Amino acid sequence: MKRTLCISLTFALLLTACHAPVPKPYGPVPSEAQLAWQRMEINMFCHFGPNTFTGAEWGTGQEAEELFAPTALDCRQWVDVASQAGMGGIILTAKHHDGFCLWPSQYSTHTVPDTLDVLRRFVDACRGRVEAGVYISPWDRNHPTYGTEEYNTVFANTLREVHTQYGPFFEQWFDGACGEGPNGKKQHYDWPRFMQTMNELNPQCVIFSDIGPGCRWVGNEEGHTGDPCWSTLNTEGATPSDNKPQPSDLETGHKGGTAWVPAEVDVSIRPGWFWHANEHPKTVDELMEIYYNSVGRNGLLLLNVPPDTNGRIAAEDSAVLVAFRAERDRIFSKDLAQGAKAHAWHRYGHGAKNVLDTTYHTYWAATNKKSELTLTLDTVTEFDIIVIQEYIPLGQRITSVNMLLDPDALYSYTLGDQPLCTTVGYKRIIRLDHPVCWQKLVFQFEALAPPVINRIALYNSLTSNP
Repeated sequence: MKRTLCISLTFALLLTACHAPVPKPYGPVPSEAQLAWQRMEINMFCHFGPNTFTGAEWGTGQEAEELFAPTALDCRQWVDVASQAGMGGIILTAKHHDGFCLWPSQYSTHTVPDTLDVLRRFVDACRGRVEAGVYISPWDRNHPTYGTEEYNTVFANTLREVHTQYGPFFEQWFDGACGEGPNGKKQHYDWPRFMQTMNELNPQCVIFSDIGPGCRWVGNEEGHTGDPCWSTLNTEGATPSDNKPQPSDLETGHKGGTAWVPAEVDVSIRPGWFWHANEHPKTVDELMEIYYNSVGRNGLLLLNVPPDTNGRIAAEDSAVLVAFRAERDRIFSKDLAQGAKAHAWHRYGHGAKNVLDTTYHTYWAATNKKSELTLTLDTVTEFDIIVIQEYIPLGQRITSVNMLLDPDALYSYTLGDQPLCTTVGYKRIIRLDHPVCWQKLVFQFEALAPPVINRIALYNSLTSNP
């Protein structure tokens, strides 16, 4: 009788584990479009326009249209470079602050001719290979109506023209810059109208601005998020450009914020945003540092790679990007935690072993705000990088992570007197200050709600992985 009861209880527990309830979301969570966007991790920015030919960063709006004359425009080459660099999308500056349109717009006279429709060539080149995004600056230093209410109608119509004739786009980039137009006036942007127009045109498009709603400016152009970096932000009463949060708030987000607005880290591979003959790209080491401090801190990296006067990505930029991809592959191709055993006493029916697989929609769900998870590796293993991912479809929860290297001796690894890391979010890449050689690891989590961990992985940056 006792044996029968034991078997029945075991079967019931297994059945419960197979049909474990999904934990309730905590706080704001990403939309499907925001989740897909975050999982892209690295995208390319292409600043291209009259400034490419004048050497300026911000054009005056008075440049002759004929000045923009790429000699060997090849948007397919941009896509080749992005693909080889491991980027999933490209955002083109179809209209910068000078007002020059890289398509023959019916709402401006400051455009390319029909025979040089860059935007058309761009979206055609991206189709089926990478996602296409578009930057359309509301500031316009050329349009005669800028600084009047009429311009808000012009800009809304411009958005409609681009998204209906060239879309769909995965991201719409709104620069918050607001300066004087040709009449010396500044524009009061009708942001509610612009956002409503976008929602009508493409509700799945991730909208970038100082406050989103799809993703936010990270508060700097230096290639890093804050630490911590929350994907949640308090946006009530705020508007892009006019009444945006302080850069420090944009860098870190707001713990317990009311809206899901993840950080996009925009930085250029060169000193300037547009191509200049006397400038050169960053090194692989510099790009890796940017990667660790952007993607590795719960941000998405938008790396600007400007086409040159030929209309192509320069060879030296392309070479660095390929090497950048190779370096990431070298470090992150072999997860040293594979084959380990994972155990946790407190779980919500979703086993600890789920943190070791590579299936995104599996996870370990703890039952307590303070929880532990133990990894026992196959053998004593040397590593110096830890990757932790929260399952963000259920919210961003973690506030602190610590690691015990020897649970019996209670020997903990911390960064000085600080925890291993603070919040995690989509992805946190933790670099240890020296390699650790151990077999049994205990991760200690503190969170706003019971943590839900998608993955834990270990790497050794000092070895050459296949």
